[in-house]
This record gives sequence, C-alpha cells and structure tokens, in this order.
Amino acid sequence: MTISIDRKSNFLTLDEEERYKRHLTLKEIGFQGQLKLKQSSVVCIGAGGLGSSVLLYLAAAGIGRIGIVDNDQVDKSNLQRQIIHETNTVGNLKIDSAQERIKKLNPNITVKTFAERINSNNILDIINEFDIICDCSDNFGTRYLINDACLLLDKPLVFGSVQGFEGQISVFNLNKNSPNLRDLLPESPSKNNIPSCEEFGVIGVSTGLIGVLQVNEIIKIIIKKGEILDGKIMIFNLLTMNIKTLNLQADKLKKTINNLSQFEEFYTDIDCQDNFKINKISAKEFETLYKANFNKVLLIDVRENKEFNESSIQGSISIPLNNLDQKSHLEFIRQESLEKEVFTLCQVGKRSEKASQILMKFKITSKSIEGGIKKFKKKYLVKNLKKI
Repeated sequence: MTISIDRKSNFLTLDEEERYKRHLTLKEIGFQGQLKLKQSSVVCIGAGGLGSSVLLYLAAAGIGRIGIVDNDQVDKSNLQRQIIHETNTVGNLKIDSAQERIKKLNPNITVKTFAERINSNNILDIINEFDIICDCSDNFGTRYLINDACLLLDKPLVFGSVQGFEGQISVFNLNKNSPNLRDLLPESPSKNNIPSCEEFGVIGVSTGLIGVLQVNEIIKIIIKKGEILDGKIMIFNLLTMNIKTLNLQADKLKKTINNLSQFEEFYTDIDCQDNFKINKISAKEFETLYKANFNKVLLIDVRENKEFNESSIQGSISIPLNNLDQKSHLEFIRQESLEKEVFTLCQVGKRSEKASQILMKFKITSKSIEGGIKKFKKKYLVKNLKKI
C-alpha cells in the first residue's frame, strides 16, 4: 500500500503532540507512527452502526483525512447503535451529523463528505483518492461492489459485518496474494434470505465492537505493525462470547475482475428499496397543484413533531415516519385517499421516499415531494398545524 503523503503534514503540532501523547509513548507507534497516521487517508462507506465507531476512532487516532459516504438521514431508531449521531440531529443527513461530531472531537482532521449512495458509476472516483477503504455498508450488493472496486484500484479493504449478536471482520486485498470477499462468498446470498437489521435486529454493542476492530486493523496496516487479519476472518458471538478466527485462502483460479459491469448481478441489492418504483413530484409541481386544487390534496408530513411545529405547510397533517404504519394512521390515510391524492413530505425528501415505500406496501398510492420542505417558498410555511 502506498500512502498519499501531504507534505504539509510531515510534522506534529503542539496540540497534536499533546492530543496523541499516549500513542507517542507506545514503541509500536511513536512519533513516526503518528506521522504516518496523520499522513494517511481512509474512506468509510456508510455512517451507520459500524461507521459510527469507525469514524470516531479514526478521528481520535489522528487519521489525517477521512471520507464519509452516505446519503441517508438520521432516524431515531438509529441512535441505539449509531453513536456518532445525537437526538438533535434526527432528520439531518448522516454525513453532516458525523462531520460535526468528528470536528468537535478532533479539529485537526480533514473530513470530506459524499452525500450519495455508492454505485458502480461513482465508486471508483470516490475511493481512488483514499489510501484505505473501510466497508461499513449494510447489504451484500454494496459489499461486492466495494470489494470489486478495491480490486480494480488495488486498494486494501477492511471488511466488517454484523447481525444480531454476531459480527465478522477481515482484511481483503492487502497485497496481490490476499483473498477478497469473493473468496469468502463466491456467490451472493439472495437478498430474500438475508434479513435486514430492521427485520432481524442488532444489539448496539456489536456494531461498536466490530467498528473498533476495523479501526485497529486500519492502524496496523498504516504503521505496519502486528498481525493483520489478511487471509483470516474473525467471528464474534457476543451472546455466547465465542470468538473464532478462520483461515481464508485466495482462489488462484478465480476470474480476474476487469470492470464493474462484469459482475453486475452481484450488485442488484444495493438498494432493494429502489425496486419499489416510488412516484415523485417536485416542490414546484406540487405548489401548482396545491394552489389549483387544495381540497383534493392529502399532504402527510413525516418529520418529527418538533420539526413540524417549527415550520409546516398549511393543511398538512403530521404523522412521523416511525408511526406511519400504525393501524389507525393507515386507516385514516386509506379513507382520505378515496377522495384525495396523497403526498408525503419531509425536510429534504429522503424520509418522504421511505414513507411512500411504506404506504405502497399497504397498497396506498402516494407521491414523495422531492427536496422536501426546504424547496418551498416561505409564503406556504406556517406553524403549529394539524396532527393526528
């Protein structure tokens, strides 16, 4: 691995010497090791459960430049495990919440954010500027995509995965003889057979533990010390406290990956929610419809009550996203939708998409307003509106 050295970072400031004092006294790290950490860059794909502890400990360790890739918003149900976020950041983009927390923890760190979901069109450009890639994603499609992009660009990949009380960690593609995800799982598991965290559940400390161990591997890779989980996969069960380390060998007969279109079928579950074809409408289009036929519109605002009270659209009804699937709410919407067209609204458009997906599951047609309430003119905004 070649670290892209920023020549401005070939010394430690007085603040950094004080901040990293416990590292500097470690013979395995010392002054030169801390410089290597400062001169290195890591991109974390995902700012959720794994990403939270990864990002915090990368920043605390003094990694000079950190990238964060995520297009999701903070949800209240995230806070049980996604400890980089706080209650007052619910509804904000995770990358913004994470960046703010990192800067509070260590203002010496440079943070670059990418408010987009990783895909085959953007991944090579994003990860190419970083030394080490840390996979903190939550589905197999994304994991295979990250793995294949790292193979194409010859980037080391620190892999982590959690479910329930269990977690796994490994290092892929550290050198030309290293195994990768395809050696561990030659065939992508069917997304229908792999329950999500929402369906299966996850204990918060499992994401914390695996994330911390991912950072430990990253530090060892950078300072070139210790035994790295290259060619090994470590498996934890926090319920039984069993820990196993299994050997993993590279398949010398496996196909060489030449481009990301070669194995597109592996990436099909990158965003299984996209399989629901959500109807969308721009704020401008909605405003025109709203003015022309106000009485035929049912506007469901799925933000939190605090957000709704601060600024809302006249005539909208507050049903926070977490409560949308309650029977009484669904019955109300179903009844109203017989005579009105249903629209979903949030702050920037992400939660409203999820709301329309939920409604679709219950066979209620709706349209998500793109860009959210931020796209509306002030004349449409009022306070303290209707709730159910």
